[in-house]
Amino acid sequence: MNIAKKKLGNTNLEVTTLGVGTASLGNLYKKIGDAEAQLTLNRAFECGLNFFDTAPRYGLGLSERRVGDVLREKNKSDYVLSTKVGRVLTRDVHAKTSELRYEFDTPMPFDAHYDYTYDGIMRSYEDSLQRLGLASIDILLIHDIGAFTHSSKDLHYYKQLETSGFSALEELRRSKQIKAVGLGVNETEICERAMQLGQFDCFLLAGRYSLLEQDAIDSFLPKCKEHGASIILGGPYNSGILATGVKGTNTPMYDYAPAPQEIIKRVSDIEDLCNEFNVTLAAAALQFPLAHEAVATVIPGIDSEARMTKTAELFNENIPQEFWNTLKDSGLIKENVPVPSEL
Repeated sequence: MNIAKKKLGNTNLEVTTLGVGTASLGNLYKKIGDAEAQLTLNRAFECGLNFFDTAPRYGLGLSERRVGDVLREKNKSDYVLSTKVGRVLTRDVHAKTSELRYEFDTPMPFDAHYDYTYDGIMRSYEDSLQRLGLASIDILLIHDIGAFTHSSKDLHYYKQLETSGFSALEELRRSKQIKAVGLGVNETEICERAMQLGQFDCFLLAGRYSLLEQDAIDSFLPKCKEHGASIILGGPYNSGILATGVKGTNTPMYDYAPAPQEIIKRVSDIEDLCNEFNVTLAAAALQFPLAHEAVATVIPGIDSEARMTKTAELFNENIPQEFWNTLKDSGLIKENVPVPSEL
C-alpha cells in the first residue's frame, strides 16, 4: 500500500500522511495483550506507515515499552518516532494495578507527576529511551501544557517551561540527540503562546481541526505556516463520534465526554450526506484534515491488527469531489477550508 509522505516543518523528517497513535496500546480504557499490540504495529508497517507517536502517560510506560519492542527490530530509516515530556514517572508500591488509573488498565506500578523544568524534561527523555529500549527518539513533544489540562495551574507550569524546560529541548535538538521539538495538546491557544518561546517544528493537535471543528483555519493554521511548524493531527474522530456516527445505540462521544445535542445534530446531517454519496463517515474524517498544507499527518488511535487494516482502507477510500462541495454548500464545514481533491 503506497502512502504519501510529507516533510515535517523545516526538518529533514518525512512522515507518512497516516500515522499511528498508540494510547490504546497502553491499555486505554481496556486491556489488550502484548501479542495483539505487536501484531498491530507490524501491520502498520505492512500498510506502509512510518510514523508512530507514544508517551509516558499512555499506560504509565506500557505503550512506550510495546512500541520499542517492535521498533527495535526495524531499520531506523523505516520509521519516525515521537514521544512526550512533561510528566515524570516514579515507582508506586501502592499502585492499584487492577483498577483504571488515569484511564488506563495498566499493570505498570508507577505514578505520573507533571514537571516541565529542565531537569524534569531531561529525566523524562532519558527514562523514555530506557523504556523504549532505543538509542534515539526523533521528536519530543511537550505533553498537555496549557489551560485545557492545568486550569488554575496553567501559568505555574508554563513558567517552568518558559524559564527552564524549553532550553532542555533546544539543547537536545542542537546536539542532534533529537530532530524535532513540538507540543502535544488539545488546544490551539497554548501553541500560539508557545511560539514566542522559540522555534517549534510541529504541533500535535488533538481534535481541534476536523470535520466538526475548523476554527483553527482562521488564525492558528496560518500562524503555523508562518512559524514553519507542521501539524500532526490527533483525534481526527473527535473522541469517537466521527467514527461511530450517531445512528446507533451507543452514546456518541465528543471531546472525551457524551456529545451535546448540537454536535449530535451536526454529525447526523454529515452522516446523511455520507449515505447519499456512499461515503464512509470515518473515511471522510481521516482524509479531510490533510487537505490543509500545514497538516503533515493524521494519527488515529489504533487498538488492534484488524483496526489497523480497516483504517488503512478508510484512508484510501475514494471520496467524490461533489461530496466535499456539498458539505460546504450545506454549511456543514466552513466555506474557506481546503478539501481533498478527487483522485
